[in-house]
Amino acid sequence: EPRSPWCCLAWTLVIGTMNCLVFLLNLLLMFVIFTVVLLPTIVVVYFGFQCHSQVLHSSARYCKSILDDNSSSALIILGFVIMSPLLVVAMAVYCSLARRLQLLVCFQPYSLALYKGGRWCQRGEGAACCARGCGSQLKAWV
Repeated sequence: EPRSPWCCLAWTLVIGTMNCLVFLLNLLLMFVIFTVVLLPTIVVVYFGFQCHSQVLHSSARYCKSILDDNSSSALIILGFVIMSPLLVVAMAVYCSLARRLQLLVCFQPYSLALYKGGRWCQRGEGAACCARGCGSQLKAWV
């Protein structure tokens, strides 16, 4: 049966808030995974730009004794070359983890706000964020 307008608005806000939290959790997980996997590229490109005389030209001891302009350019190029495979690895790790944790199943449709007695998750899905007992129909108490 359809909900009242105020109840529908309240449930819309609850479902919208829950979907925003799930989105932020996915975004945080993606940020952490990409940062960890791309750390070698970040470090190599950082040192390449830091020690190049045309960019930052740091006065650090390792820039004067170890890295000249040619080696700094080589570090910059190497960093950008290894970025592509590491991006693929990072995306594969994120997709694998999101699938294993079933994070994308946690998004709820707004049709739950319109009608009473909707289910919180699909049959056969055991995501951690879904309500227990998905096989039975769950009622949203008003």
